[in-house]
Amino acid sequence: MNEIFETIKKVALEIDEAIKTEDLGYSDSANSSGEDQLKLDVQSDIIIEEAFASVEIVKDLVSEEKEGVLSLHKDGKYTICYDPLDGSSLVDVNLSVGSIFGIYEGELQASNLVASAYVVYGPRIELVIATKESKPKHYRVSKGIFVQVGEIAIDKKGKLNASGGTQQNWSKTHKTFIDSLFAEGYRLRYSGGMVPDLHQILLKGGGLFSYPATTDKPNGKLRQLFEVIPFAFVYEMAGGEAIDDKGNRLMQLIPSHPHDTSPCFFGSLYEITKLKEAYGV
Repeated sequence: MNEIFETIKKVALEIDEAIKTEDLGYSDSANSSGEDQLKLDVQSDIIIEEAFASVEIVKDLVSEEKEGVLSLHKDGKYTICYDPLDGSSLVDVNLSVGSIFGIYEGELQASNLVASAYVVYGPRIELVIATKESKPKHYRVSKGIFVQVGEIAIDKKGKLNASGGTQQNWSKTHKTFIDSLFAEGYRLRYSGGMVPDLHQILLKGGGLFSYPATTDKPNGKLRQLFEVIPFAFVYEMAGGEAIDDKGNRLMQLIPSHPHDTSPCFFGSLYEITKLKEAYGV
């Protein structure tokens, strides 16, 4: 497993360099969800694919940017599902973006996730690695090397509220709930990037990140294997919770297709409890 983490560190430095130096325009292609791809999306995907091609314990790669499964090593043990550059449309305005990795052993479902990691490309490059052995480990690049700066534990109650989706497409239930958090004094912190927003909540004392079912995205927008399940694992290992709009743990998801999506809520115990009460689940 350590070989996978070291490879993630390697690709993080390469992707960060690409962000700083490569063309920020759109490519001539779309991803598997029909979204136009930036050239950086494609380049980041290539960087990750080439790096893991020599890691023999990796059996398959599944990318958010491609349809299907890329087979690497038939005797490999793990499948890595990844979003090479989450929030890439924010790069041209110089906001933080990230990469997300879910490491699965066996069938691609939440119960078979054995570890996850994400990278934040911001003023500094940061990495969080979550395994079943400990609290998520937090790393920061110093002089070109990832140095561990601590472990992450989320508080039981936070103060930040990051609410995704266009508000006019929210349900009345969700809008009433979000309004109730603001009435309690919660601060809005939403950049439009899943990685930096969830990272901020983890490091700033807790809160809630939500991407609900909406009228235009009734099954949610965020993808289970690449985004939802890896972050659900991080939050649970940090002492938080992660559920869908039925109150089910996201770590119980069983996707029927690699690009399935789900409504999702990540946060501290207090906010998730209030959410369940508001949704009646």
